[in-house]
Amino acid sequence: MPAKSKAQQKAAGAALSAKRGETKVSDLQGSAREMHDSMTEDQLEDFASTDRKGLPEKVDGDD
Repeated sequence: MPAKSKAQQKAAGAALSAKRGETKVSDLQGSAREMHDSMTEDQLEDFASTDRKGLPEKVDGDD
């Protein structure tokens, strides 16, 4: 499932980085923290790999 906004794609990338141990989970905030806690690495990878071109900055309900 692709991300619906740039903010969602960015949060997924941050959560994926923490899930892989590349960044600290304690550094995550808001949506990124929620995504880390509730999604699998494969799900996060799908969101994070969405092409940002043409996506809106935010969509209601992202954060």
